[in-house]
Amino acid sequence: MTTPTTAVAADRLGATTLLRFATAGSVDDGKSTLVGRLLHDSKSVLADQLEAVEHASRSRGAEGPDLALLTDGLRAEREQGITIDVAYRYFATARRRFILADTPGHVQYTRNMVTGASTAELTVVLVDARNGVVEQTRRHAAIAALLRVPHVVLAVNKMDLVGYAEPVFAEIAEEFTAYATELGVPEITSIPISALAGDNVVEPSSNMDWYGGPTVLEHLETVPVSHDLTSCHARLPVQYVIRPQTAEHPDYRGYAGQIAAGTFRVGDEVTVLPSGRSSRIAGIDLLGEPVDVAWTPQSVTVLLEDDLDVSRGDMLVPSTDTPPTTQDIAATVCHVADQPLAVGQRVLLKHTTRTVKAIVKQIPSRLTLDDLSQHPNPGRLVANDIGRVLVRTAEPLALDAYADSRRTGSFLLIDPADGTTLAAGMAGEAFARAEAPAPAADDEGWDF
Repeated sequence: MTTPTTAVAADRLGATTLLRFATAGSVDDGKSTLVGRLLHDSKSVLADQLEAVEHASRSRGAEGPDLALLTDGLRAEREQGITIDVAYRYFATARRRFILADTPGHVQYTRNMVTGASTAELTVVLVDARNGVVEQTRRHAAIAALLRVPHVVLAVNKMDLVGYAEPVFAEIAEEFTAYATELGVPEITSIPISALAGDNVVEPSSNMDWYGGPTVLEHLETVPVSHDLTSCHARLPVQYVIRPQTAEHPDYRGYAGQIAAGTFRVGDEVTVLPSGRSSRIAGIDLLGEPVDVAWTPQSVTVLLEDDLDVSRGDMLVPSTDTPPTTQDIAATVCHVADQPLAVGQRVLLKHTTRTVKAIVKQIPSRLTLDDLSQHPNPGRLVANDIGRVLVRTAEPLALDAYADSRRTGSFLLIDPADGTTLAAGMAGEAFARAEAPAPAADDEGWDF
């Protein structure tokens, strides 16, 4: 039984937790209006902000405040009534703090959703109740599954325009749940809402008494979120080597970086990758002070007992838990550039703090969103495509499977000519439902 004292303690604990979530959906499904309604009804909008929105709404002929203007900040967004770039908003309630990424809905800006959802623990996918599940809905569900977002909320919006009909909601929820489940999304929550009228966003709707679940805000406040990456594979990508060479610290050699996952302790035996040489942790400095233990996401400086050749781009890992190093990487990528990615193309691959030369050896398949089938050997990927790639790197890399670590299992493919990001990659199997590994690479004819 929960006592008032434990309930208060739980509320205080909940107030310290942080939820990162993203919104997604097709054009005009009401994402920005939903975000504006969340901010407005949760009292997270300053008076001058609301006044500016009311003034802008009146100048556009609207009778009431257009809450979408709280997030659509670019002039082009306000003129066209669409979201173009990812808009980040920070707000808090008594129970939890939030970082929200409001991502675009237009097909040509799907790549922006990859950016917004890459660090999210929850994604809200909006669907217009009049249109149901469309191609862009399936695309966003696929990206959420590919990025291993653990919680997905289906918000069936504009229920007021379909007479708050339960059968309409039930049909859409059933279709989306079946599709997302096949992709391997672990948890799906469906909520009928009207962002414009405020139904089931912050306050329960009296127009849908047939719905007994949580409101959007209630679900956001109570969904379990685990930030405990301390039990994951310990990984420390080295960002900088610190050698003061002063009279006070003549022999100081520290390896600085942000712990990507796991925990490191003084005395632990660690291995430096990709060289494979080992030593023990002689000391850990945190904010200029020595500590015995450090964990993700702290930024630390690690000192080793032995003088090893360690530089930026190397990775410190426990000797008992080392990821395999390889030059052949099988991964799924979301192509985000306007120029295509083709077989044989030379690229740069950036993984944590390490950037190496690479070649796209093969593009085995491209995902067809309608039926989740794989189109074999497309030859190239264009903007917003999701496909499997085989990449050969000039130097070995220590990648975890993305399913095991979102931080050390991800990478970027970059155009070496101008630094443009071409694709965001996830090492290993694509979706949780995947069973067969990617075909083995053929090294013949490649110069590294």
